[in-house]
Amino acid sequence: MVETQVKFVVVGHHLRHKQASILAESIDALLLIDTGDSGANWNHRRALEWAEEQSCRVVILEDDAIPVDGFTSKLAGWIERFPDALVSFYLGTGRPPQYQLDIATKLITADKARADYITLPRLIHGVCYSVPQYNIKRVLDKWNHSKAADYAVGDAYGGPVVYPCYSLVDHADGPPVEPARDNQPRTERRRAWRLHV
Repeated sequence: MVETQVKFVVVGHHLRHKQASILAESIDALLLIDTGDSGANWNHRRALEWAEEQSCRVVILEDDAIPVDGFTSKLAGWIERFPDALVSFYLGTGRPPQYQLDIATKLITADKARADYITLPRLIHGVCYSVPQYNIKRVLDKWNHSKAADYAVGDAYGGPVVYPCYSLVDHADGPPVEPARDNQPRTERRRAWRLHV
């Protein structure tokens, strides 16, 4: 069986240049550093513009993503299963708070049904995700520069998002490098609900 070809791009902030470089090198990813504080929205759009030019599926990671062991091979299986879906490889606790009860309920339902993924109506994390290649142009055309990066991607995509019940990356959960758009402090624990082992 031929393994699905996937390319990776890491979006990073200049204050996290070192960790972004280490992450990019570990998965042979293109590294896009925001050197001028242009913001995550700008850098994620830049990553998608690069992804649109590729001939295969592209996975975008933020500089504070922590891939599980065997990340690239595990990820390829999800992309093969869901070639037409926006897939988020991180499902996190804490933020955004308004989705946490829904996530908990859906995970319980998935466990009962022995399902290994849930869907949510929008992309709620930008930590690690992949837009189907043929949808990238539509996402860029509908892009909203005023939204947080994850909402800008997901809302422009305009469909349900697949989240594996066991995330393929965790989140380093350090202090944010840019002010939150809602001006709310990030005090909640922001880690994966469950991690693939």
